[in-house]
Parts: sequence; structure tokens; C-alpha cells
Amino acid sequence: MRAVARVVASGALAQGAEVAGFEAEVGECLGLPPGLAVSSGTAALHLALLGLGIGPGDEVILPSYVCVAPLHAVQYVGATARLADVDPATYNLDPADVRRRLTRRTRAVIVPHQFGLPADLEGLLALGIPLIEDCAQAFGARYRGRPVGAFGSASIVSFYATKLLTTGEGGMLLSRDPRLVARMRDRREYDERRQHRMRFNYKLTDFQAALGRSQLRRLPAMLSRRAAIAARYRRQWADLPITLPPSGAGRSHVYHRFVIGVPTAATAASRRLAGLGVTARPPVFRPLHLTLGLDGFPGAAHAFRHGLSVPVYPALTPREETLVTRALQRVLG
Repeated sequence: MRAVARVVASGALAQGAEVAGFEAEVGECLGLPPGLAVSSGTAALHLALLGLGIGPGDEVILPSYVCVAPLHAVQYVGATARLADVDPATYNLDPADVRRRLTRRTRAVIVPHQFGLPADLEGLLALGIPLIEDCAQAFGARYRGRPVGAFGSASIVSFYATKLLTTGEGGMLLSRDPRLVARMRDRREYDERRQHRMRFNYKLTDFQAALGRSQLRRLPAMLSRRAAIAARYRRQWADLPITLPPSGAGRSHVYHRFVIGVPTAATAASRRLAGLGVTARPPVFRPLHLTLGLDGFPGAAHAFRHGLSVPVYPALTPREETLVTRALQRVLG
């Protein structure tokens, strides 16, 4: 609050020095050049697609089991979204299913690292298609010892209120290719340009960036707190008939969400937990194949039916954590 108040008191609220500092610090965290701060993660995805030259006639592969933002971004550029299935054990893209859905028009694959667990980047990179890493839920996670976001042709981060690091609303585009970021930097602001082209009002404010920079300094402690809660859940629920979140195999899980697989319908378990004072819910509102009226996605369908997200945020008190633990034992024990 002090960081935000300092900017507000200065009177310099729009995009300025705080935004530039935030862009450099996030880039440093990922081992990349300074990023491009924008108004949302969806805006960052939009610019990533534009930066890769994707437009009408092109296809972009994305998972069905994800929020609707990647679909919107693909539609913004006039490309065709081609859905792929997920591994129901990890909730991440299944590289084998992605391979089956490749066509000669495939120009990119959007790869969300779902709920804080890195996707199978090795398998996806082997396909030879440019990857856009969606790190909205996995900022700070590592794959094979390197930060997620450092593998794709471009990567994006979201700073929405529920994310691992927040500016209220906001996002960032990053790439190892400085020309891509420079091209999209030109399109982030729409006014006072000698040569007209389509541009966007996608700026982030300095007081949002100040909040983000203060959050960035606290991120290791917040991730450590999430990991500690997750470890206790694992011990307490080891004997329950549920599937716990996967980890290991060179992938660090940062637990944006603690998603378990329940044997019954997740919605039924959610209602019973609500009756005990615990808010738990399916982590994806509706898979995209249902939104688009498609079938043939058994992994996404299974994840949608059985995946349940339980509270794991850093501000969870010991008393609340105990309430969550005991409520789940009562409902599913």
C-alpha cells in the first residue's frame, strides 16, 4: 500500500518509470530481456500472436481444459483455434494429442502451465512449432532447472487479482527475441504516431506497476507459503480416495491452485464442502470444446468432471487450513 500511495502522491500515474522498472525485474526473473507490461494477460496473448505474425488463415493449437482467454486472443487476430486434449493426471497439454491435430496451417501452440505445474515442454518443443508459454498460473515455477517462460518463442504472464503475483489487473509479454517485443511495444499505445496502423490502448499504470514490484519482492515467501500448505495437505490426505497434484520429473509446482481429483462429481463435492464452510470449486468454468460444441476430448472431460480446487493461498490462516483439511476428510474420507 505504501508503494502505491507513493506513486499516487507523486501525481505521475500513467505508464512511466515504475512500469519500466517492473518490466526489467520480471524479465530478470525469467532470464529474459525486459518484458512489455500491458493491461491484462489476454492483451499479452493477443500481442504475442501478432508478434509471431499470426492472422487469418492460420491455426493455433490450445487446450480445451483452460479458461476462455486464449480462445479470445486467437479470435482477436482472426486465426482459427484448434483444440487439443489434456493429460487428466497433470491437466496440461498432451503432446501426443497436439501432434495428431497439427496441420500445414498450424503456426503456434499456446501452452498454459496449468495450476502452477509446468507442462511437458520437452515433448511440445519436439513438435517444431513455435510455443507461446502461458505462465499466468506458474510464474516462478521451473522446468529442468530453468524458469518457465524461458523456453517458448514468446511467453506471457498475468497479474490478475487471483494470480501468484498481482497488480489488480495486468499482464506482460516477454520474448528472447527483442525485435518481437519492440514491434509490439509500438502497438501498445495508439496515439501520437506519424504513421497510422492499428494499435491498442493496452498500457499498465505506474501505481499498478508499483504494486507489482512490491509483490515481486515478496514472491519467494508467498510461493514458500503455498508449498508448505500443499505439503501438509499431501500428508493429511494421503489415505483419502483422491488424486493429489503431480510433481517431480524435473518440474517444480508453485501451486497457484491445489487441484485434486475426486471420485465423485466435483460439483457434488463442492456443494458438500460449502455446507461445511469451505469454498472449493472446479478450477475451469467450462472446457472450450463444450463452449464450441465439439467432442473427442476425454482428458478434458474427465478433468472437468473430477477436478476440484481447494484453498491454498498464502493468506490462509492455520485455523482456516485446519478447517479445509477436516472438511475434506469428512466429505471424502
